[in-house]
Amino acid sequence: MGVEIEKKYRLTMLERERVLKHLGEIKAEFCGEEFEENTLYSGGIINLKNCVLRLRRAGDNAILTYKERFESASAIKRQREDETKVESGEAMAAILDALGYKPALVYEKRRRTWRVGETEVVVDELPFGFFMEIEGAEQAIIEAEKLLELEDVEAEMATYPQLTAQHGKQNGAVIEARF
Repeated sequence: MGVEIEKKYRLTMLERERVLKHLGEIKAEFCGEEFEENTLYSGGIINLKNCVLRLRRAGDNAILTYKERFESASAIKRQREDETKVESGEAMAAILDALGYKPALVYEKRRRTWRVGETEVVVDELPFGFFMEIEGAEQAIIEAEKLLELEDVEAEMATYPQLTAQHGKQNGAVIEARF
């Protein structure tokens, strides 16, 4: 079982531009940019309030992920995260459907990724706003936060699925947040 440790921030357009500028100034290692379609499934033991089954498609790549959030009041979240690359996103979607899992939420995201010290920093654009996540060990997250001068930026406690449920549009049985 893998454990993901991260802190998420909701950014204004001005804060986003400031973060992008700081990433350049500190010579963060740019790792790439991609467009993602994330489909979250319901069925079986899946309860979108505390665990998700997600099929992420980005270009020719697809990743199946199971996440289960651990209870915490901290802005730095910990959750179980097990994921695997799959050869065909379409075939995996067909397998999930055959097993009784149905799409419940779909959100699209534009993501830019950097390495900052011992952390991964991502700047995301979703149809309902700009966000940033810092992932790594807790102390490394705190160090990256200081390096990027984020002490005054509030943490976002909601997950992307929760935000999609809040801001997305109902399309049949699926809630979608698409560009």
